[in-house]
Amino acid sequence: MKAVIAAVLAAGVAFAGSVSAGEAEYKKACAACHDLGVSGAPKLGDKAAWAPRIAKGMPALYETALKGKPGTAMMPKGGSQLDEAALKSTVDYMVSKAK
Repeated sequence: MKAVIAAVLAAGVAFAGSVSAGEAEYKKACAACHDLGVSGAPKLGDKAAWAPRIAKGMPALYETALKGKPGTAMMPKGGSQLDEAALKSTVDYMVSKAK
C-alpha cells in the first residue's frame, strides 16, 4: 500500500482536501529555482519580488511561464512537460502565495 501511495504522490495526483494540483506541479517543476531564487527567480511567497510581475496581469505571467524569459534562466514551461492548463494552475498557485 505504501508503494501505491508513493507512486500516486510522485505522479502529482492531488487528493481532495490535500495538496492542490498547482502546488503539486510547483513542487515537481518550479521549486528547484523558485524556492531558492536561483538566477533571480522570484521566490515563492516573496511579495515584493512578485508585485511588479503580478501588476502586469495574469496573461503576462502565463505567457512568461509558457514561453520562458529570454536572457534569463527561465525556460519555456520552466523546463517541464506541463500542458498549458497545468502550467496556468501552477502560476495561479505561485501568485496566490505572493498576495
